[in-house]
Amino acid sequence: MSKSIKDQTVDELGGSSSILVRQRREHERMDRLMDRYPTLDDLHQRERVLKQLVRLVFSHAFAEETVLWPAVRALVPDGEELTARVEEEHQQINDLVSDIERLPAGDPRREDEVRRAFALIRQDIRDEEDLLLPRLRDAMTTARLRGLGTAWAAVRQTSPTHPHPVVPRRPPGNALLGVPLSVYDRLRDALAGDGSAAARRGS
Repeated sequence: MSKSIKDQTVDELGGSSSILVRQRREHERMDRLMDRYPTLDDLHQRERVLKQLVRLVFSHAFAEETVLWPAVRALVPDGEELTARVEEEHQQINDLVSDIERLPAGDPRREDEVRRAFALIRQDIRDEEDLLLPRLRDAMTTARLRGLGTAWAAVRQTSPTHPHPVVPRRPPGNALLGVPLSVYDRLRDALAGDGSAAARRGS
């Protein structure tokens, strides 16, 4: 099996438009936001960083589930088992962030849930970069990795940006429910007006 995509060069991963490079780039953004959150004393700044992370995580995960994981299941040996593991992590993150969004800022219970969510997000990143995505690299040509990256980026631009427990983890159900929920989420983000542009950008 190939080494972790964390330890490969951009050229080894298929170039800057490859799905693998796009994935790693967004994972790095997630890590930076999670690292920054506990360093901030100002509650409003912490909330802004948390909202940016939530929007990034959920649009990223939806695009994975719609575009990337079906390719893994079709091409990678044990792809069904690998994606089921990651989908379960996504569901746990979804449930935790739903709880976080219901609790008031500054509540100690909320901070506990935030720490648990961050730990799960980091575990999800490692499972993807160390186990799943190297297998996809072995199974796909560079041209296909780039084509998949383009499709993933297009879906990510119109993905929901908040947790929705009713959305299935797999197509076609997630795509059918995701479109109206994405419109709702992005209107909500625009009205909030607190730095959502960074989470709306594709990679």
